[in-house]
Amino acid sequence: MAEPILQARDVAKVYAGFRALDGVSIEVAENAVHAIIGPNGAGKTTFFNVLSGFAPATAGSVRFRGTEIANLDPAAIARMGMVRSFQINSVFPHLTVLDNVKIALQARTELSRRLLASPRVTAVLDDPARAALDAVGLDAERELLAVNLPYGHKRSLELAIALSQDPAVLLLDEPTAGMGVEDIERTVGLVKRIAPGRTIVLVEHNLRVVADLCDRVTVMQRGRVLVEGTYDDVRNDERVVTAYLGGGHH
Repeated sequence: MAEPILQARDVAKVYAGFRALDGVSIEVAENAVHAIIGPNGAGKTTFFNVLSGFAPATAGSVRFRGTEIANLDPAAIARMGMVRSFQINSVFPHLTVLDNVKIALQARTELSRRLLASPRVTAVLDDPARAALDAVGLDAERELLAVNLPYGHKRSLELAIALSQDPAVLLLDEPTAGMGVEDIERTVGLVKRIAPGRTIVLVEHNLRVVADLCDRVTVMQRGRVLVEGTYDDVRNDERVVTAYLGGGHH
């Protein structure tokens, strides 16, 4: 059996005596789309923060491609190939869509760290930036100021920024939050489009999205893993039904 690309073992996170995570263990298969779901207060976002380096684990292990990353910073984890959407301070609203992606690319390369230092220096970034925009359907809007994008397209730009880092594992935190039906359908289509050859881990409240996208689902409750399996496995589990009806702690 292949080694998981991402593995957490007995992860705990304590804030001022409050145990937000209490021994969380999961394995994510390479090239899978894996959802983390659960009622409000289940610890999903805290767990994502630990995986991506935004919050150090109090205890436990997180391994990416066999390397321990539990207490590395987000930039180091991103350089290794695991990127969280929205972690690059998202979008500069008064720059163009294209320049937003080029800035993210510039940060990943050996080019000058000054924002868009010169046209000659940054011209080499045009093609990879446009490729990232094309992957999310935004290349035609590349010259628009980001502030003028509709909400759903701004979320797509954030996804393009993450994709520009060429991640092996992409962490998506509630990718359809705040969207209407049309934008949700568009976003689901985008995730399906970028998924081949890439591992995606997502936190998502919309269970229809989870059912449509995900190979594997981990259900959390009160800082612990409650159930794991396919969507059909967890949907029919009485413990999951009870957790959603009863809610988690806040």
